[in-house]
Amino acid sequence: MAKVLLVEDDRLLARSLKKYLEMNGIEVTLAHSFEEAVDLLERRGYDLYILDVNLGDGDGIDLLEDLRHFRDDTPTIFISALTDIETITRGFNAGAEDYLKKPFDPEELLVRIRARLRRQEEAIQFGNLKYKDGRFFRGDEEIELGEVQRNILLKLLRNRGKVVTKEELYDYMNNPSPIALRVMITKLKKKTGLNIKSVRGLGYTVDI
Repeated sequence: MAKVLLVEDDRLLARSLKKYLEMNGIEVTLAHSFEEAVDLLERRGYDLYILDVNLGDGDGIDLLEDLRHFRDDTPTIFISALTDIETITRGFNAGAEDYLKKPFDPEELLVRIRARLRRQEEAIQFGNLKYKDGRFFRGDEEIELGEVQRNILLKLLRNRGKVVTKEELYDYMNNPSPIALRVMITKLKKKTGLNIKSVRGLGYTVDI
């Protein structure tokens, strides 16, 4: 089941959207403020973010800018009553994939979520390795990965054929060091069968 974080300070709307989306097979975690969203994001990962722009204690666009700064590439949809081109442009420039203007039909949001999740899954499928509903599979067998391993593997697969710097991968680690990263990459290679190559002095890449 896909995991979505919905950040919306209108509690009635948030509960209504959560109920509708969960009836359609999407797991939804609610946050009603900027601070609450940050707290949740520190504790678990999600497949997609739905962010309101105007939050009682902050700005959803600022939140996404912070996430992108820390290499969080999770697909994001903004929902907002703000329809001026300046705000919409800010949202897309911050890294959003979509922007839905309030009021909207929940079914339209569902369509956009499913489309975005499909694209996300297709973007990281590689050989017999696939990522679905927050889990990795090698063929039909699920690969057990910790949160840090999962994030690093996602980063490498989304940038396959390109070098991901050590510094970018360090952002996902609690106690980063060259040795700790090397050990983690070795474990990922064994678990996934991927040809993850070290590029001397730079970082790592998934060989295509």
